[in-house]
This record gives sequence, C-alpha cells and structure tokens, in this order.
Amino acid sequence: MNKMRLLAQSIIFVLSANLLLSCSDDDDDTSTPTENDKAMILNCKQPDYLKAGDKVALISPSYFTPMENVEKTADVLRSWGLEPVIGPNVGKVEVGRYAGTTEERISDIRWALDQPDVKAIICNRGGYGSIHLINELTLEELASAPKWFVGFSDISTLHGLLTRAGVMSIHGTMSSFLAGGGTDANSTLLRDLLMSRVPRYDLPAHPANIEGQASGVLVGGNLCTFVPNLGTQADATMGRDLILFIEEVEESMHNIDRQFNILAMNGVLSRCRGIILGEFTDCGHEFTYDSVESMLHTYLVKYNIPVVCGFPAGHGTVNLPLIMGAPVTIDVRNDGATIQFNIDGEEQWVNTMYITGK
Repeated sequence: MNKMRLLAQSIIFVLSANLLLSCSDDDDDTSTPTENDKAMILNCKQPDYLKAGDKVALISPSYFTPMENVEKTADVLRSWGLEPVIGPNVGKVEVGRYAGTTEERISDIRWALDQPDVKAIICNRGGYGSIHLINELTLEELASAPKWFVGFSDISTLHGLLTRAGVMSIHGTMSSFLAGGGTDANSTLLRDLLMSRVPRYDLPAHPANIEGQASGVLVGGNLCTFVPNLGTQADATMGRDLILFIEEVEESMHNIDRQFNILAMNGVLSRCRGIILGEFTDCGHEFTYDSVESMLHTYLVKYNIPVVCGFPAGHGTVNLPLIMGAPVTIDVRNDGATIQFNIDGEEQWVNTMYITGK
C-alpha cells in the first residue's frame, strides 16, 4: 500500500510540475510590457473643415501682438472668404509683454470655444505665457467644441492640451506672419488645410536621416516649450506610438542636448515610433557637430526608429503646417522622405524643395 501511495504521489507531482511548466510557458509567450505598451492611447477627433463665410477667431494666449498685425490678418482672412472675429481682450498688454492677464487670456480662449459659429481659432503670436494656462483650462472644455486651433512656438503647450483632450490642431503660422499678406506657402497651405486640402509632404534626403517607415500620432512642437510640461495635463508625450516633432530657435546646442536627454530619461523616446526634426533656427554651434541634427542623430540611432530631418517648420522663413494629434505615416528612404497624414480630406502633394529651394 505504501508503494502504491508513493507511486500515486509521484504521478501527481509530475502532473503538477508539467501543469506549472505549461503555465510558465504561456507566461513566457507574453513579453514584459514596454514603456510604449504601458502608455495611454491618443485618439483625437478631427474638427470640421471650414467653408466660405465661416468665422475665425483671432486671440492672443501668450505675448501681445500690435493691433496693426491683427487687423492685417483679419484682411487676409476676408480675402480667403472667411469672417474674422477678434477676441475681446486682444490688444491688451500686461507687464510689458503678455497679451493681458492670465485670466484675460483664458477668457478669450473660452470665448472662442463657446461661440458656435466660430469654426477655427488662430493665435496672434507665441513668445511665452501659455504655461500659465495649463492648470486653468480643463480637458473637458477643450474637447466640448472641437475647432481647428492654429499656432506654433509657445502655442505648443496648447497643442499638447488639445491632443490630451482628444482634438487635432494645427502647428502653423500666426498673425505675426499672416499680416505679411497671406500669399506665401506657409499661409496658402494653412488656408488649404483649413478648407480640407491635406498636405502630403515630399522631402529631399538629409545626411542625418535614419531610414525606415513608421506610423503614429503626431505630438511635440517647440522643444523648450513642451519639455517643461512633462507630467502635466498638457503632456501629449505620455501617449503611446508617437511620432515626435521637434523644432527650436536661438538655443545653445548644450541646452537642446539637455532637453533631449530629459525626454530620454522620462521614457518619451522609448514611446516614439519615429521622429520629425524641424528647423533649428539661429541655434548655437559651440560643439563640433556638423549640426543640431547630427548631434541628435547620435542619440536616436540606437532607438532603431526612422528619423526625418530638415522638415521646414518652426521659426524659419518657411513654416509649413503640421496636424498635431493626427495619425501620420513617415517613410524615410535613401532618396528622401514622405510625411502623410491619415485623416479625412483631399490629399495635396507638396514637394518642399520647390518651396525652400533646398
């Protein structure tokens, strides 16, 4: 009896061990979640396109712009067949720079969102000050009335808020530049995009490009504006499957390096499927790298993701529109690169060499 009992116990032990091994094998089939896997999914709504007669609000969320520029921009919008409306607090100046108090600047954003006949919002200027708005605006109010929101530079903060709220927005030119007449490519491509013609960009080869193809959600903007927002509700880099866009102006190489390493240490680069590097206008050259792009290339090459360099957007003469929060595909080849937005609208092919001359 003892032998039979020992035999039965041995069989049970073997069966149990096999079951445990089987369960362990199943667990091994599921890899440890990556930084990207654990991140939130960004799913943004596309605002309606504009048609002739629609109203467009002009507001100043950051630094002030002379009213002369605002009025000239209003004339440009009229030439496009749109009806401009100017925020109640536009024209105010606080402490020599801001376009009014924080409360006044927020009030104009809410005013534009609350007007049902306002279909788009164009910022007059960037500069500084949008960081004051992060904890004052709610994602719910930004999501309640999806409208195209246009701006760049310091407006990167608002793009982050809108992406987190689930609304696409446009990184593009503002009143400070539209006031020049609205006939340049920056302006006409913005006009076309607002009215349903979606750019598909073809770019020339760049020595710091990294080849490959990737799709994800476009986030980012001005590096020194969005990096301080990490961990706040304006931080769209908390999402997964990112295509990260970066531009900068008048910053030293070492500060760009610092901000980029902050992104890396916070796991942002590990959540990226690809990178678009825009203009680095009047930035420093204190290191012996050939360019800012070549410096960043030394970091990005280890991530095994495609990188597009030299996209003409930022603080340079050419600042072509990008759709933040939109699904986008980048295809980087040895002969150049393509950036394609996967949203509703009529596709418009744009060869950037014809615009930049390079």
